[in-house]
Amino acid sequence: MLLVVAYGMYPHLKRLVQRPAGRMQAELTTLRLSVKLREGDLIFQTSQSAQSQAIQLATHSPYSHCGMLLRQGGEWQVLEAVQPVSITPLEQWIARGKGQHFVVKRLRDADQVLTPTVVRRLRDTGRRYWGKPYDLYFGWSDERLYCSELVWKVYHEVTGRQIGRLQRLREFDLSHPAVQAKLRERYGRQLPLDELVISPVRMFESPELVEVR
Repeated sequence: MLLVVAYGMYPHLKRLVQRPAGRMQAELTTLRLSVKLREGDLIFQTSQSAQSQAIQLATHSPYSHCGMLLRQGGEWQVLEAVQPVSITPLEQWIARGKGQHFVVKRLRDADQVLTPTVVRRLRDTGRRYWGKPYDLYFGWSDERLYCSELVWKVYHEVTGRQIGRLQRLREFDLSHPAVQAKLRERYGRQLPLDELVISPVRMFESPELVEVR
């Protein structure tokens, strides 16, 4: 009876309760976190995609996916390179990650750097990449993009900052059979070992960022 009355007074409560448990938890997490977030924050998670294990093994990090937080229509969204580059509601993005675990990081001097004008440029630059296909081959061209490449390039273009150290493919740990299998699937026998790569963990560990708690 109490629930019926509550649903009548607060219809959004009924919608929340009727959602799947994982999605509901992600929405509650988003509500608690939203007051701490700022546009331009970076968010990291362990993806459950087919290539996530290979990325984790090659980079020695659980974090295999990242995006940039933006506000659109009063809601928090994540700009991310999936197929294609797009924006995803934050609660959906959280629910999609392994164990719904994520970490938000922010430019260490965001108060000085991320002025309203700069944030607008981050937003506009990110939108320019919308619809671009996902880069399965981790190349460095702008025609196709993977997750950390998208965020790195947006920040570098707008602020001049390099969020994370660029590496060559040969610098990663390519020894695990799962990594080798994924490399053969993508490249055959001709590995582009000198290709520039920015990995989620190099961005995650960047001294340019601090964790948002």
